[in-house]
Amino acid sequence: MSELADNVATRRTTPVLQRILHLDVQLVTALLLLSIAGLAILYSATDRSMEAVQSQLIRMAIAFATMVVVAQIPPDTLRRWTPWVYLGGLGMLGLVLLIGTIGQGAQRWLDLGIVRFQPSELMKLAIPMAIAWYLSMRPLPPSLLNVLVATVAIGVPTGLIILQPDLGTALLVGASGFFVLFLAGMRWRIMIAALLAIVALIPVFWLFVMRDYQKQRVLTLFNPERDPLGAGYHIIQSTIAIGSGGVFGKGWLNGTQSHLEFLPERNTDFIFAVFAEEFGLIGVLHLLALYLFIIGRGLYIAVNAQDTYGRLLAGSLTLTFFVYVFVNVGMVSGLMPVVGLPLPMVSYGGTSMVTLMAAFGMLMSIRTHRKLWAS
Repeated sequence: MSELADNVATRRTTPVLQRILHLDVQLVTALLLLSIAGLAILYSATDRSMEAVQSQLIRMAIAFATMVVVAQIPPDTLRRWTPWVYLGGLGMLGLVLLIGTIGQGAQRWLDLGIVRFQPSELMKLAIPMAIAWYLSMRPLPPSLLNVLVATVAIGVPTGLIILQPDLGTALLVGASGFFVLFLAGMRWRIMIAALLAIVALIPVFWLFVMRDYQKQRVLTLFNPERDPLGAGYHIIQSTIAIGSGGVFGKGWLNGTQSHLEFLPERNTDFIFAVFAEEFGLIGVLHLLALYLFIIGRGLYIAVNAQDTYGRLLAGSLTLTFFVYVFVNVGMVSGLMPVVGLPLPMVSYGGTSMVTLMAAFGMLMSIRTHRKLWAS
């Protein structure tokens, strides 16, 4: 009984925000700080456009509201819903290929009249939920058979997303599923065999799957100067902007690469270059430290989750957020090919932000809906 009494006492001293709204105070604070930084740099990147800032504020409000709503759903309920979320997302991906709306050369959207959305965004949540649900009911580390079943469950939606084509989202969806397998203790020999198989399939992927513009992006990574006014223009201008910021930066609103319109996509995919130019190395280190705190907090929640499903899901969602940051910063810095992934909570846009905040809502649900165990 003393252990139960200690748990009740702990619950009484828990912050109201966590006890009533099921929100993690530290994580919410970090996300708010990141959002404020995003609005400040967006104001500069859009040449002081209050219209763009107001539009982004509305998107952020919707995203944070989504986070709060999802945080109220207990992990047990999320687990029961998981198969239906996965199957529903898979069905919508199939519909996209049949009747999806085409835009900018890609068929990624479903237009329901009232709302137009990308089902691939749902799979960023559905895949880790589904793999965590499947593995949590089986002995860990997973056997070869369970790994193969999980791989098929990851591969089918990832393949459908590649066909749209959307390599950036396919990368995130595939990575989110792999992270669950990794956190579940997948044996190293299976992991190495899988990596060797992926390497062996690269030529096939290059010849029969990748489009010409996607191949061009990969080739440009190794030598952007081969087409400085075409395919290499984005990377060249981005690295110039980052380098010109120096240690302390040129100051907020004083960036030249963005304001003189040398830097393309400066308010979306390449907004990190604007930030680096205006705030320099010191500002970049502070921004990355904020991202690292969020990632560390997510991993802390995963480690302290009360069941296998919660641990696997929280860990995978956190590592997927890390991939967002890593790929965008690497892409803008010229270390990775351009794949069109936004910088979380900073780049202009709403769809991926809502998905991210829904994921953080799941993290907070896992953190705050803790059962009181009797001794």
